[in-house]
Amino acid sequence: MIQYTNDRVTVFQSALFQTTTTVISLDEGIIVIDPTWLPGEIQEIQSFVQSIRGDKELYLLFTHGDFDHIIGYRAFPDAKTIGSYGLQHHPKKDYKLQLIHEFDATYYLKRDYPIEFPTLDIVITEEYQQVTLGSTTLHFYLAPGHSADGLFTVIDSIGVFVAGDYLSDFELPFIYDSAKAYKRTIELASRIIGEHRISLLIPGHGQATDDVAEMKRRVHLSADHLERLTQAVIANDEATLSTLEKEHAFFSPTTQESHQENVRIIRLEYTDNR
Repeated sequence: MIQYTNDRVTVFQSALFQTTTTVISLDEGIIVIDPTWLPGEIQEIQSFVQSIRGDKELYLLFTHGDFDHIIGYRAFPDAKTIGSYGLQHHPKKDYKLQLIHEFDATYYLKRDYPIEFPTLDIVITEEYQQVTLGSTTLHFYLAPGHSADGLFTVIDSIGVFVAGDYLSDFELPFIYDSAKAYKRTIELASRIIGEHRISLLIPGHGQATDDVAEMKRRVHLSADHLERLTQAVIANDEATLSTLEKEHAFFSPTTQESHQENVRIIRLEYTDNR
């Protein structure tokens, strides 16, 4: 379903994990970001893109290589692809594809395109890198922490900040790469909001927002939770760790598992109790 739309940006939201797909219409091209989840949802995105594309070049941008964010890759076979160096050299490509196949098999889903890991035409290799598509400049920032291959995208001309799996309105940090890198990436997000004229923040899960105060609240939400979690791990404060675990929205075995992984990584990086 469409969660947000204006004259340039349309954000689709899946029924699963409130995962977003963003379609951005530029003068010279269309950018589709993280096409996902269910076959019918991807068909809706395909139809929308076809309705606005005309003769424009089509680009697929991947914020990172988690399977829910690459699952619709081959639904757009003629698109040029953009992603990070970490995505291009992802160490677990076969595992991510296995997760897609298992998901589809579990729920008896059929897709009308092959399941493949993205190959990239435009690779972001620098911590900060600009790419020009026609007359539009895209600003890319490597954003590790949640995953090693994370990527932030800023389009100044339309005031858009695409944050991948950061800065959700409800989802607290899920750390699968590095707690220290996650902290630096949240600090980077704060600088981006301060230094660019951001009028729309789009997370990978949850609601887009055009409210700068809300953007800053989300930065604080992530930074504060991560700091309190780190201090509790260092102090081996099990009572606080239990409280922090329950701060996750949609509390479930999934969030409990993610919390335990957060604790494991923080303990590895910040203490000698490995």
